[in-house]
Amino acid sequence: MKQFSTVSFFILSLALIACGNKNKSNQSYPDKTRTISVESDNRLPSWAFGGFVRPEGANPVIRPDTTSVFNCPMRKKTIGWEESDTFNPAAIAKDGKIYVLYRAEDNSAVGIGKRTSRIGLAESVDGVTMKRRPAPVMYPDEDNAKEYEWEGGCEDPRIAVTEDGTYIMAYTAWNRKVPRLSIATSKDLVTWKKHGPAFADAYGGRFKDMACKSGSIVTGLDGDRQVITKVNGKYLMYWGEKAVCAAVSEDLVSWEPVLDENNELKILIKPRKGYFDSALTECGPPAILTKNGILLLYNGKNRNDDEGRDKRFNAGAYCAGQVLFDLREPYKAIERLDVPFFRPVEAFEKSGQYVDGTVFIEGLAYLHKKWYLYYGCADSEVGMAIYDPDNPAKADKIPAVSH
Repeated sequence: MKQFSTVSFFILSLALIACGNKNKSNQSYPDKTRTISVESDNRLPSWAFGGFVRPEGANPVIRPDTTSVFNCPMRKKTIGWEESDTFNPAAIAKDGKIYVLYRAEDNSAVGIGKRTSRIGLAESVDGVTMKRRPAPVMYPDEDNAKEYEWEGGCEDPRIAVTEDGTYIMAYTAWNRKVPRLSIATSKDLVTWKKHGPAFADAYGGRFKDMACKSGSIVTGLDGDRQVITKVNGKYLMYWGEKAVCAAVSEDLVSWEPVLDENNELKILIKPRKGYFDSALTECGPPAILTKNGILLLYNGKNRNDDEGRDKRFNAGAYCAGQVLFDLREPYKAIERLDVPFFRPVEAFEKSGQYVDGTVFIEGLAYLHKKWYLYYGCADSEVGMAIYDPDNPAKADKIPAVSH
């Protein structure tokens, strides 16, 4: 488990090759009084990752499977555990392959968030063609997490690995009352030990029953491996949905939220009126130490009202942004994209459970000097895109203003 000073500078430098623009921000929000008639290029600053290219004809890489069944210990019967929707995936490289842990919903109810979610596992040599296990690897069971997971299940995983090969999963335990950011560990990605809510022990249990989601543990490149690393002597996790907060840990299991001078949760970034992230700023894949700072890719949700939203994007749409935190002051944001680097553009990203359009990023795996991004498409399928630092592409274009 490395300190950030030992992370390979050479590989990190490869990952931060610029797309050609050295400005601090990629584009400013346009004057709302004028109409832009055509899409414009989206030039990323040198500190950002991207652009990410969707391989032609490859997506979606994981779809629902009505033939896949599982003997559910909660339902006490055989169910089609991934027959309705498969989305919001984590990803990690292992032994020359990419492994994707994805959220799968059964057909036990109708409506977003009303069915039971379980986490499936797929593996791929090329990052595109997936070999899926027939049964989920994480699910609500007769175990120590029952009070937190019945009957909503296990949702939206993010995954990272320690230097010694222990996999840490941050996921949402959903009992249909309170969503809780929870932790599980594994040595093989198949058998998982659940440790319960991440914040259960912090401050005498003050945050045990707080609604919380989306944990992005800080990682770095050690040679060709992306591993969990310490920052200022402790493990660091960015987390949150309505805003980005932080937490620290000594053991990667019990986490302590970072508080401000008023003894409340310290807010690092929050939604911005008039921007693509005007409603939510929700953490994405594990954050990455780079030579420029700590890079967090996150999910921004657009507001629904015309006054508060970014009119270039659908009301309610989820697009992906990036923010850079200071290496020495990891709670200080020093750069932030003003427009998304990745947004719903394909039909499968706009049609499904979430019709306003969603590219919900949660998985980012490093393999063969490329970054493989995995994301949920409209809460229904899994898509992927690739960033090659040696051959950087353009980010998703910025659409015209809609009046």
